[in-house]
Amino acid sequence: MKRKASLFLSATLAATTLLVVVFIANQLVALAGLLSSLHPAAGAFFLIFSSAVILFSLYTGVRFFSLPRRPALPVDENSGAMAAYLSYMTERLPVHPTHPEPSKNKKDQRWLRANLKLLDTDSLNITRQIATRNFFVGAFAQNTSYGTTTSLINNLKVVWNIYTFHNREQHLREFIILARSVYEYLPLSDFKKEDIQAHIKPIIQSAFSNTLSSLLPAGNLLAPFFLNLFLAGATNTYITCLAGIIATRHCQSITSEDKREIIQQSMFEASFMLKEIVRECNPILSVTISNAIKKAGIESLDTMQSPSAGSGMAKDIVSHLASSLKSMLKENG
Repeated sequence: MKRKASLFLSATLAATTLLVVVFIANQLVALAGLLSSLHPAAGAFFLIFSSAVILFSLYTGVRFFSLPRRPALPVDENSGAMAAYLSYMTERLPVHPTHPEPSKNKKDQRWLRANLKLLDTDSLNITRQIATRNFFVGAFAQNTSYGTTTSLINNLKVVWNIYTFHNREQHLREFIILARSVYEYLPLSDFKKEDIQAHIKPIIQSAFSNTLSSLLPAGNLLAPFFLNLFLAGATNTYITCLAGIIATRHCQSITSEDKREIIQQSMFEASFMLKEIVRECNPILSVTISNAIKKAGIESLDTMQSPSAGSGMAKDIVSHLASSLKSMLKENG
């Protein structure tokens, strides 16, 4: 079935391309004939100019969609293929502005590792910056199309920034391959229930890094609801951290690595980054919601009334949150 579908799509693409080429050529010749009736050299000049534009467009398109020639990844640093791959990496990698030897003629492994270390710092910084945004997106826009779309775009931004950090010239197909590889390494892309516990553990630990009841009014009653916000934000952040770290490892690979090893090391690094981000974001989120509740004049869920036509935005939001929480508690009670 797959072979038949591939054959059909290939034949359809070839036929469509042929028809398009014949149509364009026919239109160009007709227009050239019309211009020749006005001036003998106008038709020939138009055909030459049109051909040059089409060829230039094809050339730039091929360069944009083509993949750079990449030597085989060495098995280890003592492999015979290491010299060719070292030359490839030093040619494609941008030289970091703070590199201690930016203009060194002969770039060896020491020079490469120093450059990769500096680029790794930039990659982690941009990952942390965008992952922090995704914490609040996950907390306030969970289970919505806006939240899902924004989180996906932010994750792609992380991968794209890291890709541009490590490549002087960008190629669309190469970026697509990198993004697909990152997706395949993320949890749930290839669902294995025995791996879920390892991914959930750092999220739970980070969400409990602060005592919610001490940060919120009526904490004992509101804790389940706000814990849901923290967990959603932490999960979103964890995925972004993983995406950034995995993309960095792909771009900085100088020897072949086992997929399992990459995932485990990335999970280890992402858990530390997650804890730092949650430690920074939890108080902000808690204080923000706490102030909104105080401004809305709410002491308990039972005294919460439906918002009136002239009520403020803060009271409208908190009223909605309180109603949702009361419904949740009734269902679980």
